[in-house]
Amino acid sequence: MTSVRGQRDRRHATLPPAPRARLLRRPMNPLAHVHYPTNTDAELDRLQALAEQLGGFDDTLSLEWLDGAMTALAAGPRPKAVTDWRDALIGDAWQRAFADPDSDREATAVLQARWSVLLRQLDPEKLLDAPDELRLAPVMLEWTDEDKARLVAEGEIAAGSEDDEIPLSGEIWAHGFMEVVTTFEDDWTAPEDDSEFAELYEDCMARIALLTVRDAAERDEALAALYPEETLTRDDLIQEALYSVQDLRCFWVENAPKTSTRRVEAQPGRNDPCPCGSGKKFKKCHGA
Repeated sequence: MTSVRGQRDRRHATLPPAPRARLLRRPMNPLAHVHYPTNTDAELDRLQALAEQLGGFDDTLSLEWLDGAMTALAAGPRPKAVTDWRDALIGDAWQRAFADPDSDREATAVLQARWSVLLRQLDPEKLLDAPDELRLAPVMLEWTDEDKARLVAEGEIAAGSEDDEIPLSGEIWAHGFMEVVTTFEDDWTAPEDDSEFAELYEDCMARIALLTVRDAAERDEALAALYPEETLTRDDLIQEALYSVQDLRCFWVENAPKTSTRRVEAQPGRNDPCPCGSGKKFKKCHGA
């Protein structure tokens, strides 16, 4: 198993009101100055506003969940247009939130701004050239003690229930990531057990999924399996998950699923008799 690299610096049903989003950049080797693409504060503000609007129609949707899902799509096996994965993941909440064509177009542009940056952060050529550099900068929410005290004071959560009610750092982001793996399971096909890539794939997925585990006993068991004889902080686990995403992006470059070919038979001319035997012209029968 791979340790933290050189020691370098469930989708929740209902979430408490979130603190303001920020880009969470994990500490790296101070000698490695990585200039990766990122979003502007204005772009992130618009993305947060979009997520909040969607959350009004589906309270399981949040900014952090959305960023985790988009990250999985950017790292995944098949390229997808924003409008394709948007409809599959968000469903009718999108149509309800942005029913007007102009608002739909503007909201899609907001998604596209983040999507384009994620694709550039996960550029496989740059990842393969410098595998020890952390390029991925996720949007994750950080709950401070002040945030927790505010939620208690406002009656959003009960005093003493903070550990149960407040998501762990990176937890919702990882739920979004894993939701994509489930939604597009036909794409995310694990390698055969005897493949040389099988262990790499399973390790990467396990390190990401570990961020979603809240049960202490289950988490300890997973930690012992993935990181034997190591003591890792939550930041370490997030860093490992981000590296795993980068590794998955490179994995899919080498192991992209095969596109099935479909033989299309030549069809009759529109004015030819329909081959079904109806006696009608093809254009007025099965060619209609």
